[in-house]
Amino acid sequence: MVIGADALERRASWQAYNVDEMSQMLRSSLDELGVVPDRMDQASDEFVSAIEKNDADSLDAFVAVIRGIAPTVENLVSSTQRSLAAASASIDPNTTTYGEIESLPKTMRMSVRTWLGRELVRNRLYDEALPVIAEVDPTESIDPAAVLFYRGACYHALLMKKEALADLRRLLENEDDCPIRFSRTATMMVSDIKPLKEDSLDEISRIMTDVTRRLDLGRSDEQVEKREQEIIDKLTKLIEKIEEQQQQQQQQQQSSGGQGGQGGQGAPMADSQAGGASGNGDVDRKKIKDRDGWGNLPPAERNEALQQISRDLPTHYREAIEAYFRKLATEGQ
Repeated sequence: MVIGADALERRASWQAYNVDEMSQMLRSSLDELGVVPDRMDQASDEFVSAIEKNDADSLDAFVAVIRGIAPTVENLVSSTQRSLAAASASIDPNTTTYGEIESLPKTMRMSVRTWLGRELVRNRLYDEALPVIAEVDPTESIDPAAVLFYRGACYHALLMKKEALADLRRLLENEDDCPIRFSRTATMMVSDIKPLKEDSLDEISRIMTDVTRRLDLGRSDEQVEKREQEIIDKLTKLIEKIEEQQQQQQQQQQSSGGQGGQGGQGAPMADSQAGGASGNGDVDRKKIKDRDGWGNLPPAERNEALQQISRDLPTHYREAIEAYFRKLATEGQ
């Protein structure tokens, strides 16, 4: 049995809709709302004209048309003009507006959620955007690529690696139907987050970036405090790992130094070994037990560890590291 090469190719899980298909999706939604045929024709013509003649974005054109027909959508759009964060709260299941939005026809509901999620992501309101766009079915929205791109960008910003890769890779399944700006940015985001490892310096730096974003937005809530504590905890873990590595290296050096001292006469003595009767009897200062402050390393090696940690971080992140050591110094006292 001969199978064509195209049959072996993986079929994309989504396809972009052309203007006629989007117009039909609009008409179907309006029909579910009980809109009369004449008004439906008018809305469809306005939608198609906005895209073909005015080069309008499909989501913007869709929302602009239906807001004059569906009061629920009008209220949502008006709310976004006052406060995007407040508008996102209307999607909360605990609010009275949630039921109104969920009662909209599916295509209309999914498209409106896509539009609102996009606006929130564009304004770096990722925490608010996630519940809005997380459950959107791309194939039910008039702009499937926008769903996958903005949701993937949201996951990427919040360091949700698995979810980000799933959406961004799905977007890239169909690059032919994907706007170039989406596909190129998605490719970069995949390359950026794929190597991210938990508890790494890279992850700590990204969490610091997220805290900076939240503070720039005027946030100082429990979520910010939680992220700041996460930075401290991960730095603690990283410091302990460096301490352990340093101590293991010391032990290996001392062990190899001791063995070398028993061998040929030409081998130099290790610093921590007494040099026989002719030696001065001094011991390596590293072995002195006068540990102060936050860790178990001697001051010189502690400073070296600090340099290793802060070397790859932007300058403005040093404040977070300094705060971390101040916290540890206070706990030590």
